[in-house]
Amino acid sequence: MNEHFVREKRVDITKLSNGLTVATERMPEIATATLGVWVGTGSRHEQAHEHGLSHLIEHMAFKGTARRSARQIAEDIENVGGDINAATSVEYTSYTARVLGENVDVALDVLGDILINSVFDEAELAREKGVILQEYAAVEDTPDDLIYDAFMETAFAGQPVGRPILGTPHTIRSFDADTIRAFLAREYIPAKMTLSAAGNVEHARIVDAAERLFGAMPAAEIRAPETGHYTGGERRLARKLEQANIVLGLPGLSFKDPGYYATHLFAHILGGGLTSRLWHEVRETRGLAYSIDSFHWPFSDCGLFGIGAGTAAADVNELAKVTLDCMRQATADISEIEMVRAKAQMKVALLTALETPGGRIERMARQLLSWGRIVGSDEIVKKVDALDQEHVREAGRRLLQGNPTVAAIGPIKGLPSLEVITAGMRG
Repeated sequence: MNEHFVREKRVDITKLSNGLTVATERMPEIATATLGVWVGTGSRHEQAHEHGLSHLIEHMAFKGTARRSARQIAEDIENVGGDINAATSVEYTSYTARVLGENVDVALDVLGDILINSVFDEAELAREKGVILQEYAAVEDTPDDLIYDAFMETAFAGQPVGRPILGTPHTIRSFDADTIRAFLAREYIPAKMTLSAAGNVEHARIVDAAERLFGAMPAAEIRAPETGHYTGGERRLARKLEQANIVLGLPGLSFKDPGYYATHLFAHILGGGLTSRLWHEVRETRGLAYSIDSFHWPFSDCGLFGIGAGTAAADVNELAKVTLDCMRQATADISEIEMVRAKAQMKVALLTALETPGGRIERMARQLLSWGRIVGSDEIVKKVDALDQEHVREAGRRLLQGNPTVAAIGPIKGLPSLEVITAGMRG
């Protein structure tokens, strides 16, 4: 491997006196600028009565401030050809905008306005709660979405990290402006916020704007969320559907765990592409599913490994058996060519994510919030290249020692019991 797998562009980082971090990456070949504020708060930071609040706040950010109506927020961005968006996950909430480099100040002003000056008008709040209730109903009507919510809830039973991001109809209806403001005061604090920008940007200009927009926010200590503890278990939803959707899971690793990359490679070799073992055996050889994949979802203090597929009622039992057989076999005989292929695919995925300003600002923000520094591509690739077959086989064996999680919906009468599945994992 060359000493420099990929030459990193220059990243400038400044921390304001209140703890908010500003990170920029100038890309001279780019005429646009992509900017975003990442908050290290997501659904797992909610208390039980706040379930779904992070997602509602993300929606309400665009519904009016002391200076702008909802329409004016959209117009101010779109009048300069830009776009604006937001997203909520288990551990983060992000607010992003993309504009021409000459309109960076417009985007920053709008982002600062929606994060600092939102008014949470009661009429707008009522309308947006209705929108989210429709979003909730859509998930309930989509088995291959609903089953992954059930999967997380079962794997981390009774814990914030396992709760669906949308909340429940009861909690969604209960939220008011005071609840929102109390959550923001507790969770949206400068030490948990990173303003990240890439493309046609100037670091000093971004820092000046950040100081003007966010500098008055009071410093506060970070409140750690409840630690996630994998529980495992099962949830079976028998419904009259054309297909059974099944997810089998095991305890995964945090992205801070030394074994993370080996576990990631095991997941990829097992079911991460058209040459993966599960795809070849389940899809191509036996025709048991249209698609099947394995995945590893890491969080800051825990993780979840899983395999998901949809199949006909008559094939449920065989699908489960073949999947377990493939997992056990992979822990014994992962080959060198599989390792080479998986490492190459992981590198391509890493570089692809960095080919756009949007990918770069997300990387900077997440890494600064998680690690307090930028983790270079060379550093990641070095860790991946240091792994051999036995590292990855051992990662698989470690997974198989955990208690399984089973989530299934549809015509699932033929799905083996949890005890039988557990025995199948042990061999």
